[in-house]
Amino acid sequence: MKFDIRNATAADGEVIATFNSRMCQETEERPLNPAIIGPGVSALLNDPSKGRYWVAESAGDVIGQIMVTYEWSDWRNATIWWIQSVYVHPAHRRKGIFSALYRHVESLAHDNNACGLRLYVEDSNERAQTTYQSLGMVNPNYQVMETIFGDTKC
Repeated sequence: MKFDIRNATAADGEVIATFNSRMCQETEERPLNPAIIGPGVSALLNDPSKGRYWVAESAGDVIGQIMVTYEWSDWRNATIWWIQSVYVHPAHRRKGIFSALYRHVESLAHDNNACGLRLYVEDSNERAQTTYQSLGMVNPNYQVMETIFGDTKC
C-alpha cells in the first residue's frame, strides 16, 4: 500500500477529531463531546507549542494519525515527546501505517534533541501493547494518575 506521511494542517481538523472520537469509542467505549474535541484539535493545529499532528495519507484520504505533546524533564535536562491520539482507519490496519508514523516521529524526536518517546495505553489493550513493544518500547513500570477538572473528561 502506498501512503505518505505529512504534517497535519487545519484542513485535517475534522477528520482528526472524527478519528479521535472513534479511538475513544473503540478503546474506552465512550464518546467524546464534539463541542470539545473539534475545538481541541483546532487549538493544537493552530498552536505548535501545544504539540503536533502528522497524518498518513493515501489517494488523497487521511488513513492514520499520530500526535505529539511535549514534557520538559528536569531530571534529563531534555524534552520527552508524548505520543497521543494514535489512530489508523480500520480498513488500513496491519499494513505498517502506525509503524511508519511511529518511525517518522522517532526520527523527528532525534533530530530535535528529544531524549525519548512515551505514550500511555489502556491496560486491557494487549494488541496495542504488542505493537508498541515490537517497535522497541518498554513498560517503565510507572502508573499514570490524574485529576481532571470540569467537563473535559473523555
